[in-house]
Amino acid sequence: MLYIGIDVGGTNLKAGLVDETGNILAVERRPLDFRGPEQFAADVAQLAAAAAHKGGVAPEALEYVGMGLPGAVSGGDILFTTNIPMENVPIEELFRRHLDLPLLLGNDADCAAVGEFFCGAGQGTRDFAVVTLGTGIGCGLLLGGKLHGGPASSEAGHLVICHGGELCNCGRRGCWERYASATALIQQTKAAMAAHPESLLHAIAAENDGVVEGRTAFQAAQAGDETALAVCGQYVEYLADGTISLINILRPEAVAIGGGVAAAPEHLLLEPLREIVARESFSSHGGITTRVLRAELGNDAGIIGAALLGRAI
Repeated sequence: MLYIGIDVGGTNLKAGLVDETGNILAVERRPLDFRGPEQFAADVAQLAAAAAHKGGVAPEALEYVGMGLPGAVSGGDILFTTNIPMENVPIEELFRRHLDLPLLLGNDADCAAVGEFFCGAGQGTRDFAVVTLGTGIGCGLLLGGKLHGGPASSEAGHLVICHGGELCNCGRRGCWERYASATALIQQTKAAMAAHPESLLHAIAAENDGVVEGRTAFQAAQAGDETALAVCGQYVEYLADGTISLINILRPEAVAIGGGVAAAPEHLLLEPLREIVARESFSSHGGITTRVLRAELGNDAGIIGAALLGRAI
């Protein structure tokens, strides 16, 4: 069986022809040029057909097209998206005017979780979560091998970990993503740089044309910089706060950490995170510890997960 998986990013659309084992056979990309929902549906259909043709397959031979995007979906409808202005759009109906195939929709974090479950870090589990660290925090969940939740199933970033804390763009204060997203880590790094002009963080940023990224603190910490080590240590504690809450509620067999921050050296990120989880999660009292893993599929997770959505819903 063959499928198309489409990953809707902030600036680009990517479509991949994927087989039933998760192998990507062909990929097509194009810039996201949003000119209204009807044109968007036409662009997505054309991109899907182009990916199929590139892989030597007629579009009508496909089982379906899956699409992951940042925002909330329900059935064949987009309820809203966070990077393009769409709300309550019957996107499958519009799509099928151009390509008469079923269109399955998923939140982007949910698609990442599906990809990792079947083809990455979650293989062999039944209950599994992926936490994606980016501009915000997303969380995709598979329980009993099926995607869990509804239109807002990936909003674990809005767990409150600090009552009355920093204002989040959702309107609440103290949300997890205000402390443990890549955006938050960059802000924490900049604050540490302002307080410590002697820190190696300045030289690391200067090598990157002055740009501070999520990896900046981990690069300086790898070199032994005390300020950076403190930033990374505090960040891991924030990350652990929300991760442990997820574990205590859901009791998954494994949690995979994804996004650019997850590429940090293991001894600075995952090892201390595992130590805190083992020490503080409630399940540890019963001798059971949820495994904390690094997500494996990288930028391919969205395409693979979107393509395999039919196996998880």
